[in-house]
Amino acid sequence: MERPMTPRFAIGDGYAFYEGPSGDGAFHRHAAFQIAGAVRGEVVMVDAAGTSHRAATLLVPPMAWHRLVPAEGLRTFFVEPHCAFADRLRAHCGTGVTPVPEWHGLSEQDVHRAAVRPAEELDPRLLTAMRILGEEQISMPDLAAKAGLSPQHLRALARRQLGMPLTRWRIWRRLRGGVEALRAGRPVAEAAVLGGFADQAHFTRRLREMIGLTPAVVLPLLCPPPPESVSPGKRRTPRSSR
Repeated sequence: MERPMTPRFAIGDGYAFYEGPSGDGAFHRHAAFQIAGAVRGEVVMVDAAGTSHRAATLLVPPMAWHRLVPAEGLRTFFVEPHCAFADRLRAHCGTGVTPVPEWHGLSEQDVHRAAVRPAEELDPRLLTAMRILGEEQISMPDLAAKAGLSPQHLRALARRQLGMPLTRWRIWRRLRGGVEALRAGRPVAEAAVLGGFADQAHFTRRLREMIGLTPAVVLPLLCPPPPESVSPGKRRTPRSSR
């Protein structure tokens, strides 16, 4: 008899990873690529047009509305579009849900090794803007100036190369900050504020919209990043057992 899956949620440089039941089946979309693989059988997704897609592993581009048909076991990656692993996904992904059976069994380490490097296919000025958005609060006109572009050119570049406006990317980065605060042991309400959200309800609504999960679901599943993501010379403090 197979052992039941232990659900978990992890964040690394350039990606997030969830393993467990597929959630409530509500429509949502991500500011990242999604690779969803079934533990057994097939993943079933329904796109915005109502078309069902099924395969051992499915790939969804950023900002494509879809819902997962509830299943007991799913392994899914959310790959940020500015990392090198996303270059591989752009080569396989169309505008909608795409079967990628060759990636069934993809491991977190496989993604991590490429996700820590910047994408080579994106304009360096766009990468600069995305890095700044992840590091500071800034208006879009000031962001464009720092990236060496006009606001109009930056908006067009983001839509053409990312498939979404940078305002959506900023929400994704705030979600990441909120989840990292949860992993550090902060209460949900405090994590919401640290992530840049107005309150806990705002954080919860955005997390469900972009990942299909809520903070209450994510909190008990959070795992530390893989060992390779720790910077040289830094040691991770082990969690105390309770």
